[in-house]
This record gives sequence, structure tokens and C-alpha cells, in this order.
Amino acid sequence: MLDQPVTGRIFFEEVIRENLDIGRPSQVSLVFDRKVSRRTPGRFRTRVITDGVVPSLHVDYKKTRIKQYHKEGQALRTETTINDTRDFAIGRRIENLPELRKIGFAANRRLLDVQRIGHDCFIGEASFQDMQRPVTLNDQRAAALRFADPRVQALLHVLLLFLLVHGTFTHKHVREHLAPLLGKKPSQLSPGQITYDLRRLRLHGLTERIPKTHRYRITAKGLRTAIFYTGLYNRALRTGLAIISPRATNPEPPMAKAIRAAETAVNKWYQHEKLAA
Repeated sequence: MLDQPVTGRIFFEEVIRENLDIGRPSQVSLVFDRKVSRRTPGRFRTRVITDGVVPSLHVDYKKTRIKQYHKEGQALRTETTINDTRDFAIGRRIENLPELRKIGFAANRRLLDVQRIGHDCFIGEASFQDMQRPVTLNDQRAAALRFADPRVQALLHVLLLFLLVHGTFTHKHVREHLAPLLGKKPSQLSPGQITYDLRRLRLHGLTERIPKTHRYRITAKGLRTAIFYTGLYNRALRTGLAIISPRATNPEPPMAKAIRAAETAVNKWYQHEKLAA
């Protein structure tokens, strides 16, 4: 089951894109736990079938098929159909049904495990959204750490500085190093403002207070978040938007040209279809 339809649809589209080779003999043998060689009879393939706008993924092993699709925007449904019990060296008598069920469920589970490992990045969606919302821990509430907030970016830069230079830090250290990044003097930041920021970092799990001291240190989560947030914001988002901006100082980079070409093509299509741009 998937908690959000949009997230589920994105997840399944990525599953399809990354598993187009799952029907190859070397891959399908892992799903069904069966040895496949050149002499193994049958068809081994992956197909993507679109019915309207709802795609489905089909994996064939001999006369057995696994079908996956995003059902009603709520669940990833995986169905295994065994059309010939001889594919698994099992007879066709009714008493063999429990063994066939076991094979089918095991194949489903192996396929889902592979897809889960390959797409744990979507767990990051929840982690990212947690940072964008206020948090409450032990009756203490802290504001969100929004990605594009200049103060949040400055705080994360300060955390990386402390990690490289001091290792640990105090209220005073944060005040002294944060102020210049915000274009201010330390005296312009009140103790209450720094306490507010330290609470945000701590309750979101990016820092922790060293017991019986007034010093703090960055956590493993804080280190990874700070590196990713600052690197993505400074090296990708800001530079990328500068390149595609209509007021870009250098309009020659390939991405800028591609954006303009796409915009021109869309406008021509609008005009051809007599639509308002």
C-alpha cells in the first residue's frame, strides 16, 4: 500500500524504467530462484503495457508471468500466474497447490525486495518533507528547516565549518559565524534568535547537545543533510536557474540553448493550435 497516490505513481514509473531488463534469463532466474541456461526452453522477456494512462510491467518465465501495476492510485499490485506447473517440476494434482502458492509468493517477495532496495530514494521524500515542517519532540516545538531559506542554508554552512575546524560548538560560536553569512554583525543577532536556531537543529536531529555541557555537535544525519542541502542549493539549483533565466549573462551554455529551443517549439505549437500562450 502507498500513502500518497502521486508518490506511488512516481515510484512505479521509476520501477518500470529501472527494471526493463528483469525478464532477461540472468535476472529472472533470481526472481524465481531457478537456474536458467541456454538450453532452458521457454520465453524470457519484459514487457511494458499501457492501458490508457496506467502502465503495467510484465515479466515472463516460460509459461509463468508476473504482472505489476499501480492499482487505483493506492497500491502496487503484484500478481504471479503459473500456467504450467511443469515450469517448476511440480505435478498438476490439486495437492500441489500449497507448493505452487509458496513459489508464487516467494517470487513476488524477491521482486519487491529488489525494487525496494533499488528505490529507497523515495523514502527520502518523507525525510525531506519532515524537514519542511515544524517538529514537536517531548513537548518541545521547533520550526521547519526549509530548503530555500537563506538562514537555514547559512546554519548548515556553519555546521560544516564547525565539523572541520572545532568539532563541537557553543551558542557563542554559532552567533559569531552565522552573522557574517547573513550580512550582519554578531551584535545584531540576539541570544534568543540563536537559541531558536539551535533548538531547530537539535529537534530535527541535525545536532545533539553533549551531556552536562553547553556544547553541541553535529550528528551523522546532520552531516549528510548539511552536505546535500548546501551542495544541491549552491552547485545545482542556483547555478541551473541562473543559466536558464531570461536575464542570464551567458546565454550560450547547451542547457540554456535547449531550454530556449523547447520554449520556441511549445510556442509554435500553441500558435498552430490557436491556443493562448
